[in-house]
Amino acid sequence: MSRPNTTAPARQNRTVLVIGTLIAAVLIALAVLALRPGGAPSGTKTFDLDGQPFLGQASAPVTLVVFEDYKCPNCKNFEDNTMPTLQSKYLDTGKIKLYRINFPFIGPDSTTAAEAAECAYDQKGNDGYNQLSTLIFRAQGEETEQWATKDRLVTLAGYVDGLDADKLRSCLDSEATKDRVAADTAQANKAGVTGTPSVFVNGVLVSNYSADSVSAAIDKAK
Repeated sequence: MSRPNTTAPARQNRTVLVIGTLIAAVLIALAVLALRPGGAPSGTKTFDLDGQPFLGQASAPVTLVVFEDYKCPNCKNFEDNTMPTLQSKYLDTGKIKLYRINFPFIGPDSTTAAEAAECAYDQKGNDGYNQLSTLIFRAQGEETEQWATKDRLVTLAGYVDGLDADKLRSCLDSEATKDRVAADTAQANKAGVTGTPSVFVNGVLVSNYSADSVSAAIDKAK
């Protein structure tokens, strides 16, 4: 009477286990490689920048895209501490153009602030948008409070040269820029953005928004 062959099934089980482990390891590795700091996927992203407000010269060789929320403390940090370096080293020298794109996700007044900035753009173009953006960040309240009210934003608009605050209120009341802000949010979601500020240099996400990191990415892209 022959003894049953238990070696082959055992060997097969071990082979299946090894293959399964290897596949799982490969999938985990791919998932890790697909992510960059900040939660956005790696690779070069493309953005629809037609009609988007920007700083700098349109002919600048390097393009920065910054996704921001006016209620985001880190965005205020970026504006206060990174933007001055970018302004003096790269914007004033014609080396970059910088597009600000809305990604309002913290609260409902994040969207109100974004719509107000777009209303300013409709009146005064890049200058109106960027001047009001700067004022909104300077006036930033607590993240947990709804401070970016229509009244507050209209008051801030009154400090922008040549901006008609009454027209801006009418623009907000009519939700004239609502779809544009929604389109900005859709771009952020398409790019895999999960936090603000997220800075892309020529479509590539920078690891963090510090002046040193962004400067290094710009210098590499030139």
